[in-house]
Amino acid sequence: MTQQTPSPTPGPGPRESSIKVLLADDQALLRSAFRVLVDSEPDMEVVGEAADGAQAVELARATGADVVLMDIRMPGTDGLAATRMISADPELSAVRVVMLTTFEVDEYVVQSLRAGASGFLGKGAEPDELLNAIRIAAAGEALLSPAATKGLIATFLAQGGSSGYQGEGPDSTEYAERLAALTGREREVLVLVAGGHSNDQIAERLAVSPLTVKTHVNRAMAKLGARDRAQLVVIAYESGLVRPRAD
Repeated sequence: MTQQTPSPTPGPGPRESSIKVLLADDQALLRSAFRVLVDSEPDMEVVGEAADGAQAVELARATGADVVLMDIRMPGTDGLAATRMISADPELSAVRVVMLTTFEVDEYVVQSLRAGASGFLGKGAEPDELLNAIRIAAAGEALLSPAATKGLIATFLAQGGSSGYQGEGPDSTEYAERLAALTGREREVLVLVAGGHSNDQIAERLAVSPLTVKTHVNRAMAKLGARDRAQLVVIAYESGLVRPRAD
């Protein structure tokens, strides 16, 4: 069978200030359902559909997507490989990936985060959860769905060791050097981010403004080379700065 070159799915013109969403799933029926849901919202729109990971990467470049809803298991280039390709491409540094999985509690959770995803969501999530996930990812926040507890994430990260992203990231020495560049307050904020706290919650705990917290988070991301908040969580655990709790 000859594979057709993917192209943005035609539709109405772009909406002003809307979140551009790319759908990547090998099930056409599921993509159609997601399209109807996303396009029903005034602040977002579907700008393309991909049936595999390679098409997703190509369309991410062609459409200028803000968020990619990426299925993990797809033929050919799977969602994890596609996410790593997007994360490694400087031209796609603003693209956020939300991984979709049938089973949230599995080995794909930590692999998704290490690959550079902003988070993950189960395919059985409620419509409002999916829409909220898109908005959270577009805002640069980490998305850890309610079904995946912080303790579970920490356990997966701990089991994966501290060798970096799929064996390609910084080693423990480089982590130590990067962490040494953080101020005391930035390290404190990083620990709280890894604990799953929002900027507002951190601000309340530290008796500072949410804007101040955001500034500390952004500086920590820059110093640690993290794309977004989700990768800050990975770095905090893999560097040993934060240890998984036994509970």
